[in-house]
Amino acid sequence: MRFHKYHALGNDYIVLDPADFPGWTTPNLDQIRVICHRNFGVGSDGILWGPLPTSKADFGLRIYNPDGSEAEKSGNGLRIFSRYLWDQKRVSAPTFTVETPGGVVQSEIKEQGKLITVAMGKVSFESSRIPVKGPSREVLGETIEVQGRRFTFSAATIGNPHCVLPVDDLSPELARRYGPDIEVNPLFPNRTNVQFLRVLSRAAIQIEIWERGAGYTLASGSSSSAAAAVAHRLGLVDRSVTVNMPGGQIGIEIGDGFAITMTGTVNKVAEGEMHPQLFEVKV
Repeated sequence: MRFHKYHALGNDYIVLDPADFPGWTTPNLDQIRVICHRNFGVGSDGILWGPLPTSKADFGLRIYNPDGSEAEKSGNGLRIFSRYLWDQKRVSAPTFTVETPGGVVQSEIKEQGKLITVAMGKVSFESSRIPVKGPSREVLGETIEVQGRRFTFSAATIGNPHCVLPVDDLSPELARRYGPDIEVNPLFPNRTNVQFLRVLSRAAIQIEIWERGAGYTLASGSSSSAAAAVAHRLGLVDRSVTVNMPGGQIGIEIGDGFAITMTGTVNKVAEGEMHPQLFEVKV
């Protein structure tokens, strides 16, 4: 039961190749929870299950959060999975495609896998696509109340849902305090990823992230994409945006129709074998 662990700006994932797990169609809820657990398992912000067969791209991928739920798309996860494919010599060219439940993306390997660019697809602000409850509309500059505090927010999807809240008092504590309640707010039928945003300049923003199914997170590629797109849609930044997070920086390019290209680093952490005794504990 081999595993490969990488991190993208402190956001760490474990890659599990189905070929190494005969008899597993997908990891089940209990297996996911214990593998991701920081004390009882290997420890990670999620599991990347692939490569999988697909007719729509070169490789298929499924992404699981530490609570056992499935993510439609993950920018950091896609960069990590792309690096894994490169390291394992599963690709012969630096450019290839990956299908997730949130859509097909194109990856480009740079600097021997240390830097990876992913064409993430187009951001939409349409309520029915995100989804957000209420009449059909672009969800921009609306109000939400959490724990007695009123926030202005905009929502977006890049294959997975995001809620972006511009604030002046940005801090990790803000994300940890309000993120859990916003994630499960009834406005968001599929729950949501949450980004608290501060604009630094026309070319830079800073975000703190509460990730759906994972909690407080040092970095996120899809969150960077959504936050930059929202900031551009509101007229606060230009098309080239550096997104600053506790784990580091991601570069975002916003093309026509809010097509997002994301560039960031990936670091390999470890590889090894999981012992069957790991699964004797239920968390």
